[in-house]
Amino acid sequence: MSIIQAHAQALLDLLAAAPGTVPLVVLDGAVPAGRTPPYVLAYLTVRTPSGEMPADSTSLDMDSDRIVLTAYLHCVGGNAAAARAVAGRVRGQLLNVVPVIAGRECWPIRQDDGQPPQRDETTGVLVMDQVDVYRLETLPA
Repeated sequence: MSIIQAHAQALLDLLAAAPGTVPLVVLDGAVPAGRTPPYVLAYLTVRTPSGEMPADSTSLDMDSDRIVLTAYLHCVGGNAAAARAVAGRVRGQLLNVVPVIAGRECWPIRQDDGQPPQRDETTGVLVMDQVDVYRLETLPA
């Protein structure tokens, strides 16, 4: 598994493990035809910012070894309350959690942004979509 896929899988696995009487349905980048809410639709992107030299370092390599995974999570429900409920389960699973990724030092997951639920009736059925943005950063261990 690539290092990028390992980051994505760590976050998706955290979401899939959300407690509750009904499993949290986690979709990676696509909604299958006929899928009805509630669910979380995840769009994940990875950046490798340029290396930063720590204040106590004498190295000049400036490698881009930091990985920043940004998760755009569409928390979808049949109404605004349902979308917020999905968003609450997502928040409970991700916020401040330090995932485990082999060979990486992970920081706590942070929430960077969020929007209130938005109406979508393009399919003829009302769904509400609340987008929250989370960030996972790691360095080599």
